[in-house]
Amino acid sequence: MATFLYKLGRLAFRRRGLMVILWVLIFGAVGVAASSAPPPPADTFSMPGTESQKAFDLLKEKFPAADATGASARVVVRAPQGSKISDSGPKAEVTKLLGDLAKAPEVVGATDPYQTRTISEDGTTAYAVVTYKVPGPEVSDEAHDAFGKITDKARTGGLTVEAGGDAVQIEVAAGGSAEGIGILISAIVLLITFGSVIAAGMPLLTAVVGIGIGISGITALGLSTTTTTLAMMLGLAVGIDYALFILSRYRSEMMEGRDREEAAGRAVGTAGSAVVFAGLTVIIALAGLAVVNVPMLTTMGLAASGTVAVAVLIAITLVPALIGFAPVKVMRRHDRGAFRAKPLSERRQRKAAKRAAKEAGGKPNLSTRWAGYVLRHPVGVLLVGVLSLGAMAIPAADLELGLPGEGTMAPDTTQRKAYDLLSDSFGPGFNGPLMITVEAKDAKAAGDAVGKALAKEDGVDTVSPAAVNEAGDTAIINVVPTTGPTDGRTEDLVRSLRALAGDLESQTGGEVLVTGQTALFIDFSKTLDDALLPYLALVVGLAFLLLLLVFRSVLVPLKAALGFLLSVSAALGAVVAVFQWGWLKDVFGIDQPSPIMSTMPIFMIGVVFGLAMDYEVFLVSRMREAYVHGARPHEAVATGFRYSGRVVAAAAVIMISVFSGFILDVNDMVKMIGFALATAVLFDAFIVRMAIVPALFALLGKTAWWLPRWLDALLPNVDVEGEKLNQVAPRPAPARERQLVD
Repeated sequence: MATFLYKLGRLAFRRRGLMVILWVLIFGAVGVAASSAPPPPADTFSMPGTESQKAFDLLKEKFPAADATGASARVVVRAPQGSKISDSGPKAEVTKLLGDLAKAPEVVGATDPYQTRTISEDGTTAYAVVTYKVPGPEVSDEAHDAFGKITDKARTGGLTVEAGGDAVQIEVAAGGSAEGIGILISAIVLLITFGSVIAAGMPLLTAVVGIGIGISGITALGLSTTTTTLAMMLGLAVGIDYALFILSRYRSEMMEGRDREEAAGRAVGTAGSAVVFAGLTVIIALAGLAVVNVPMLTTMGLAASGTVAVAVLIAITLVPALIGFAPVKVMRRHDRGAFRAKPLSERRQRKAAKRAAKEAGGKPNLSTRWAGYVLRHPVGVLLVGVLSLGAMAIPAADLELGLPGEGTMAPDTTQRKAYDLLSDSFGPGFNGPLMITVEAKDAKAAGDAVGKALAKEDGVDTVSPAAVNEAGDTAIINVVPTTGPTDGRTEDLVRSLRALAGDLESQTGGEVLVTGQTALFIDFSKTLDDALLPYLALVVGLAFLLLLLVFRSVLVPLKAALGFLLSVSAALGAVVAVFQWGWLKDVFGIDQPSPIMSTMPIFMIGVVFGLAMDYEVFLVSRMREAYVHGARPHEAVATGFRYSGRVVAAAAVIMISVFSGFILDVNDMVKMIGFALATAVLFDAFIVRMAIVPALFALLGKTAWWLPRWLDALLPNVDVEGEKLNQVAPRPAPARERQLVD
């Protein structure tokens, strides 16, 4: 591996113009494909194999007219205090409101609550449904503005008017671009690390090119816009980090007196090998989300993994090419012994080596001093690290899962106000009705019999008459529970109705299915629970084998996986404390604490595992390199930190800043993902990898690198540490290139 990447790095450096042109052509081709692609489809949610999905598919087949693609808005109106909605004054205002809405842009029509009898028992509140010609994502700004002006005008007449549904625009708070904030902080960190604007801009440029190709590819494939958020988040973070590691290794190789082309080749051969294997762990973790069998998660995982793959390819090809264009002084350190453009003679190489050894033996850098402290106090550092992460993980024991909806939106939004008005006037179960489908030869008779049986169940408020399709073979029954959709008693009711369905099927001769918001959540939770163990086995198993190949050790991959469990548990505890309990909610801009999204635990496991293995590979690969070249275990740890500690810390800060930028996003799911990934990287990079890992190495000594002989004989040697590169005779750069550099 190292030899192949070494040759690739030299080729990219030597043919840098051709390499840049190649990536420009790729960028342009993907951009053209994206620009000519049709608009992305609306986001859909499905769970193949579940009862809820089976019921939805049945409805789509048997009631095609009801499977409308147009958006809808449920407008809730309440009469002024002391009045009834049917009084002449409020009724005239409601009639005018609905008449204006029916004439609004893109509106098909609006129901009349006085004819549909959608009025509360106390007579104060009513609701109407406004339907549109186009799906929610395609409703124009003109239509949104018209809707807002009409409802605002109705409020001036004394009515309380609120609305929910996918046709209602979600208010977006003013703020900067999430990715823009992450790039700005990353630029500052890179500038401090390299001390040069051009050198700092190189990782940013390559990362932007990577996410540009990745996002354009997603658009060209016609995937939904939701998939782009994770791809952009991860693509930007790993793109900067991977380029940072290549550039840092290039600087180290130049400090040892090597020619620029030789240094570029060795940087790609060593750090590039770590980048490739680190990228593979991320790709495995993301692509493994397909095991969950939820199409939305599968698409997000595959799209993000594709973007990460692009970042890896750019790091090992475009980065060395750009290094070739950079002036020599741009890539120099501020240390004594700056880079030289020409190959050094043997005598000058020995002097450079002696000077580097002398400087290394002088005042150690911060990373080396920290490694020395950990090596002297491994037990104390290990206990503090494990106990602190364990304490952070305690809130995770109170984890409550749920699906986002209008009931979890901020209290001051019109969607949440409409939700609360309906719950108050029509009962808590009104916002989460259950839908029962009955498929039978005589659907009318079977539906009526099922409806009578359901009405006798505890927890059922109302049961609608059975609505039969034109073929007469399928009926729909709406059941309104006495409790809300997120109430545990509603979940018990769903389970009770599904248990009753078996008896009803034998009595009516038809198939009875239960769906609805609460039923959907139950099925979704079961799907995730069933997929968790297979997913963990697949991802952790493949990553373990990959790390076994990289480090040729049994204990190193094992402790890497255990460290991941600590960091992901602590990060999940932080998510619960902030988003569910409401700790520091004002600091993070959380309007309404609510249950954690059902997808978050398994999503965090996948993404955080991949990122955790990134830092494990980058830090421990340098230790492995030193150990293979004859260093003792403690010396190998110190060497790894001396050369990689600062770079890993900078990379972690960059990744944290990129993820933290998304905390400012108005979308609750994006905000939660950004916070979860930022805290996970913080815990994993600075506590697990920078503290617990070296402490364990100090305690294990040579045992850390133990590998049974029979297994050592079976495993192929991928040579991540670049041992075989020492057997490659350095080739001088072409004379023409040296003249250009001079």
